Amino acid sequence: MKKKISITVLTLFPEFVESYTKFGIVKRAIKNKVLALRAVNLRDYSFGRRGTVDGRPYGGGLGMVLRPDVVVKAIQKLRPKSQQKKSRVILLTPQGKVFKQAQARRLAKYEELIFVSGRYEGFDERIRSFVDEELSVGDYILMGGELPALAISEAILRLVPGVLGKLESSANESFTEGLLEYPQYTKPEVLKVGKRTMRVPKVLLGGHHGKMDAWRRGEASKRTKKRRPDLLLKKRNASNF
Repeated sequence: MKKKISITVLTLFPEFVESYTKFGIVKRAIKNKVLALRAVNLRDYSFGRRGTVDGRPYGGGLGMVLRPDVVVKAIQKLRPKSQQKKSRVILLTPQGKVFKQAQARRLAKYEELIFVSGRYEGFDERIRSFVDEELSVGDYILMGGELPALAISEAILRLVPGVLGKLESSANESFTEGLLEYPQYTKPEVLKVGKRTMRVPKVLLGGHHGKMDAWRRGEASKRTKKRRPDLLLKKRNASNF
């Protein structure tokens, strides 16, 4: 039986998210009923005739802040109490824990994920009491949470059986084993650009799977040591426990 994962993005710009469902692997996963991905307009839960979702911050300050009554109402409507153990509500904020592959593996085990995507100057602080966790995609500021929601969703979806053509497609990628991915090559075997001649490594042409696997492991380690030595240190420290 295929596992199905449901992803909801609570946003002020649902069209932004909906466009993501029309291409490539995501479109195919939806068609194959492995994935249900929807955007929910936060204004559907607004109060008053004007559809207000934000307000000026108490104490003064620039910009507008998303109202807690609107966001909490949306969260409670989207996730009934009966579904809380099978789902996860995630607030997207630069103050959250930085998202990494380990979080992708953990979140891929849930049946439903609800991303709360903000805009303007942020959220009323009380909203934090109604989410399960807070995630960030890095130490920088974006216009809103839609791009982080889609980036995190894609990392998670690649780990859900049935989304990729072969599960092995994600098994050897960067960060999966704490290393960067090994170099990849395709045709032509010899690439000539001006005075430069670049060849595919001979080990990849010989057909000996054992030697190719050993070469790939070695190259992954060398690449990680050169580009991300912090990953090797973390891997080494983890093995000491």
